[in-house]
Amino acid sequence: MNPTPSPTLRSFPPVEAPDARVLVLGSMPGVASLTAGRYYAHPQNRFWPIMGSLVGAAPELDYPRRLDILRAAGIALWDVFAECEREGSLDSAIRDDTAVANDFAGFLARHPQVRTVLFNGAKAEHAFRRFVLGPLARPDLILRRLPSTSPANASQRNEAKWTAWREALRDAGVAVRD
Repeated sequence: MNPTPSPTLRSFPPVEAPDARVLVLGSMPGVASLTAGRYYAHPQNRFWPIMGSLVGAAPELDYPRRLDILRAAGIALWDVFAECEREGSLDSAIRDDTAVANDFAGFLARHPQVRTVLFNGAKAEHAFRRFVLGPLARPDLILRRLPSTSPANASQRNEAKWTAWREALRDAGVAVRD
C-alpha cells in the first residue's frame, strides 16, 4: 500500500526591486506563511524582528510597507523551491524528489547586480547548491549560509542570529543599523 501523498505546495513570487543587490533565500514557506500569503509569517520567526532592527522593516509595520523597506535597502526575497511536497512546516519534511526549483537564471538575468545570496538556513543552501547552482553561469555570486530565523532553530540564541545577519548584510553593502 502506498502512503498518502503529501500536499503539493507552491511558493510565492519573489519580492524584488530593479536595483536589488542581495537575494535572501528560504527553502519553502511554512504553513503559517502559506496560510497568510506572506513571507516569514509565523509569529515566532525572527526574520522580521531582525530586519526591523537592521533596516527598519519591523514586524509591527504592515506587510507591504516591510517589503517596500527591504526593496529600498536592495534586498530581494524568494525561496529555492517553486513547489514541493511536504507535510507540516519543517524543512526536513520536504520531499526532494517532488521539488521544483524557481527560475534563478531568469531572476539573475533581470538582476545582474545581485552579487550576494544569503541562505536563511542550511536546507536553503543545500537545495540551492543541489538543484540550482550547476546550471547557473554566475561564478561571481557570493553564497553565504546564515542561521535560520525559523522557530525550529531554537538551538541558537537570537543575539547570535542577529549578529550573523547584520554582518552578512553589511558585507553585502546594505546599510544596516547598529
